[in-house]
Amino acid sequence: MLYHLLPQFSDVHILFNVFRYLTFRAAGAVVTALILAFVLGPMTIRWLSRLRVGQVVRTDGPESHLQKAGTPTMGGTLIIMAAGISTLLWAELTNWYTGIALLALVWMGLLGFLDDYLKVVQGRSRGLVARYKMAGQLIFGLGLGFFLVLRPFWPVPPNWTMVPFFADYVAMFWVPAYVVFVAMVVAGTSNAVNLTDGLDGLAAGLTAISAATFGIFAYLIGRFDTSGYLGLFHLPGAGELSIFAVALAGAALGFLWFNAHPASVFMGDTGSLALGGAIGVMAILLKVEFLLVIVGGVFVAEAASVILQTGYFKYTARKYGTGRRVFRMAPLHHHFEKIGWAESKVVIRFWILGILFAMIGFSTLKIR
Repeated sequence: MLYHLLPQFSDVHILFNVFRYLTFRAAGAVVTALILAFVLGPMTIRWLSRLRVGQVVRTDGPESHLQKAGTPTMGGTLIIMAAGISTLLWAELTNWYTGIALLALVWMGLLGFLDDYLKVVQGRSRGLVARYKMAGQLIFGLGLGFFLVLRPFWPVPPNWTMVPFFADYVAMFWVPAYVVFVAMVVAGTSNAVNLTDGLDGLAAGLTAISAATFGIFAYLIGRFDTSGYLGLFHLPGAGELSIFAVALAGAALGFLWFNAHPASVFMGDTGSLALGGAIGVMAILLKVEFLLVIVGGVFVAEAASVILQTGYFKYTARKYGTGRRVFRMAPLHHHFEKIGWAESKVVIRFWILGILFAMIGFSTLKIR
């Protein structure tokens, strides 16, 4: 909004010209999102407390989690509000990247809201039936895939995507396969972040790291000079996605103020599905879907632990009559709790791993 309104007053004072610059608006977006989260946080927590939307805790989880029952959940509404308002203020609103990213955030947030609502009303930790949740994610992913194929706004074929570490090679999909690929990236990332959201501050901190990383990639890919020098696709207009990315990072950090151990509020599926969907869509729009596996390495490990645990349990149950486990408990963060790590230690160490994976992601810019 400010990008469209204030530069026209540059004849009055040259200071208004700064609103044309992407770096200035990105700084404004992250600060705005952070401040909005700080200001709206206490009000949101009180509102959720009055609604009595308390967290339903798994009875088979770590015993230390039982005391969290009743803590206000659905706090993801705070992240969505802070990131959304900040993006609307600082981004170019006629930009396709901005519009699609915001749509993904809201769509996945509404899907998560429905899941949280069913948990609270029915008092069940399962919430929305898994197949319905997956259907909502896939519908958006397939819709996005079809849109990108039918109305491409990239200067490269829509079914091409970059390959990390290689500047001279691209992955070229059969068009129908690309549509399915987009849907799987959206659903996979959304569910991976959802599975990671099990400890105070874990998903919020890792999301801030991943979003900030993709914000930097968006800035580089959107510039003709840096994208050419680094051997990346040059996608005009992609730089605007950095506004959304840093706003998301700022909102996640602001939420972390209230979600740090011991948490005063949980993001719930309202937040985790929205954050995961937004990160997946950013990777798709920037054509760095394979880089997502590196930057979101902790999310990938969390999801893989659940798949491995479930698959191995079912396999051994069929073969030996009794299911066996790979981990003491899945997702992976609960395994480390079960072996004696304190919750805060698990969270901080996973954050460190998240930063490490982000650095590996940045290394792909030069190792090409």
